[in-house]
Amino acid sequence: MYARNKKIALTILFLLSIVTISFLVYVWWQEKRSGFAHYSGFGIPMPSDYEIFGIDVSHHQGFVQWDAVKKMKDKQIRVGFAFIKATEGYTHHDRQFKRNWRKAREAGMLRGAYHFFLPGKSGSQQADHFIATVRLEKSDMPPVLDVEETHGIPIPTIRKRVREWLEKVERHYGKRPIIYTGVDFYNRVLGSEFDVYPLWIAHYLKRDNPKISRKWTFWQFSETGNVNGISTKVDFNVFHGDSATLKKLMSR
Repeated sequence: MYARNKKIALTILFLLSIVTISFLVYVWWQEKRSGFAHYSGFGIPMPSDYEIFGIDVSHHQGFVQWDAVKKMKDKQIRVGFAFIKATEGYTHHDRQFKRNWRKAREAGMLRGAYHFFLPGKSGSQQADHFIATVRLEKSDMPPVLDVEETHGIPIPTIRKRVREWLEKVERHYGKRPIIYTGVDFYNRVLGSEFDVYPLWIAHYLKRDNPKISRKWTFWQFSETGNVNGISTKVDFNVFHGDSATLKKLMSR
């Protein structure tokens, strides 16, 4: 009996070793493969009169080669910052977050983390999930709340839950969060009571600025950019200000 159990244990150990080695080889291969993504330019029209451009990524971009992202330059334009998806709802983690967060830092990339908000869930619980996942350093950008869906939830309830998330996250990190959303959603669902928060607005129909009346901080102007080290299309953004203004935002 002992010999049989020992044989079974050794077989299980062997199979686990094979699985582990296979997984490590797969990760290595994916990272190496992503490094072959090279473009002569960003592949999209760039809005004029802005100094600082950036991208946002999630697991949809696969294994990002952050050194290649950082080094890319076309017509004096570089990728100056990156927003990275961290969490969604109150249980989901983006499967590439830990790697993206670490590798972006190692490459010297200015980084920020965002949470995808589910309106049918508690804002407080979603904030706890983000806080448990993301450790911000002083050099990181403020946390971001990506809120863009209603799922049929009444607008007053959405506003209440959004405010719960924003206030709890600000208390924890000591930085006022940024709101990411579209023009119509902001005007229709959120409204002026959230004007005190920095706004990252998504609007692809204008060439030089987004069509929104309130002040904005970041503008996502395209979702079809090319960047070295990323094998898929990627969202592009601009910061509304210079490096000194960005530094002030980070220290809020």
